[in-house]
Amino acid sequence: MEALRAVQILNPSGEITMPRPDHPRVLCVANQKGGVGKTTTTVNLAVALALHGNRVLVVDLDPQGNASTGLNVPHHAGVPDVYDCLIDNVPLSEVAQPVEGIPNLWCVPATIDLAGAEIELVSVVARESRLARAIAAHPEKFDYVFIDCPPSLGLLTVNALCAAQEVLIPIQCEYYALEGLNQLINNINLVRQHLNPTLDVSTILLTMYDRRTRLADAVEQDVRNHFGSKVLNAVIPRNVRVSEAPSYGQSVMTYDPGSRGATSYFEAALELAMRGVNTGGTA
Repeated sequence: MEALRAVQILNPSGEITMPRPDHPRVLCVANQKGGVGKTTTTVNLAVALALHGNRVLVVDLDPQGNASTGLNVPHHAGVPDVYDCLIDNVPLSEVAQPVEGIPNLWCVPATIDLAGAEIELVSVVARESRLARAIAAHPEKFDYVFIDCPPSLGLLTVNALCAAQEVLIPIQCEYYALEGLNQLINNINLVRQHLNPTLDVSTILLTMYDRRTRLADAVEQDVRNHFGSKVLNAVIPRNVRVSEAPSYGQSVMTYDPGSRGATSYFEAALELAMRGVNTGGTA
């Protein structure tokens, strides 16, 4: 069974395809609470969609550069990165790097320079929409653009919310995860009112689900009652393989494609793709 799942996920023949949306979907993966699986979700959904026939761009907007690490894209000091696009207007196409071993996947890395961008953007004209303009100016069209946000609600996250049409919120199945959610939704509503009227919280993904605890079950019920159909049916379990993969510069899809973590992310990616097609491009 595990070998069968691995073949389905790695898709070496290219036969299994996930439906492509009729126009590019720009998703901002946001949650101001750290450690809820934002970067892991971004990397694994992007890889799953790219392995199954979609053209995908990952924009790493977190100064820690974890998404760049997870995709094995160089992001040491001196590498052209998203900072150059935001501050110096360098075209995104000059900064995006192809991800080794995964066709159809590109990554715009983040270096430590990005830590200063938050302050430098304060005095810049039209500072909230710089990322949106950089993505719009890219000569090639992608099916999906995933923006991995830092765990804060500063100017970098606001740039991501202005550039996106959809917000994907990963929620850890623990009590604290629900506490910051109201603040995040309020901020998204503010951005919608003043800067980006088309923004929509389209997708909620439950991560780090531990089926042995009652709490995980209670959090899941709370989230599903509150957000209804926005919550994906696929739930990401706590899985050692998911945690190990980044240390090898890989997603769990390529590190251990037969694992429960890889299967869950594959199901989540498929659900995301199906929703986009069923509702004409936006989930």
